[in-house]
Amino acid sequence: MVRKRLEYESEPLESVDVDPFLQFGSWLQEAVVAGIPEPEAFVLATVDRLGAPSARTLLMRGFDRDGVVFYTNYQSRKALELTQNPRVAVVFLWLPLHRQVRLEGTVEVVEPETSDAYFASRPPESRLASAASPQSEVVADRAQLDALLAQVSALYPDGNVPRPAHWGGYRIRPHLFEFWQGRRARFHDRFRYRQSGGEWIVERLAP
Repeated sequence: MVRKRLEYESEPLESVDVDPFLQFGSWLQEAVVAGIPEPEAFVLATVDRLGAPSARTLLMRGFDRDGVVFYTNYQSRKALELTQNPRVAVVFLWLPLHRQVRLEGTVEVVEPETSDAYFASRPPESRLASAASPQSEVVADRAQLDALLAQVSALYPDGNVPRPAHWGGYRIRPHLFEFWQGRRARFHDRFRYRQSGGEWIVERLAP
């Protein structure tokens, strides 16, 4: 099946902010204003100890000058791979705006109090689910998962379960940003930020 080719009609991206964090914040806010569903969604790529890659979509739950924060099960596949190799690649795609942002960086575990605060802010149902799920492990069927959730729910009927030790946050500290904006005839605009001597170097790349 041949689909009709989607043509990108964005205005020229003549320049970007000298600060990649400000540029990212600006684009993220424009994605929010545009009403894009889940604008904080991003793809995280990791590798295992043998160099085999894997990728999955997550939600960003914090962003500042220290980087991107997300939360997960510390016993999941992604967490095990991050322990083996903390280097990651990230992609945010806001297709209705014809924009994409790539990040490359290293990951570190966030402070326990930061994970505690975010976990406490989640809806009770989400807290119970995180405490009950043996993420990435093989289970017999849905009934087994439901039984695990029922066990935790019985212990904490009000949903006020404390943050389990196997769940918490990671912070991605970027050392590279790339901003892409689609243009007609696939002659896109691309700007890359890379660190050199503690400074950010901004370069335009060919599409």
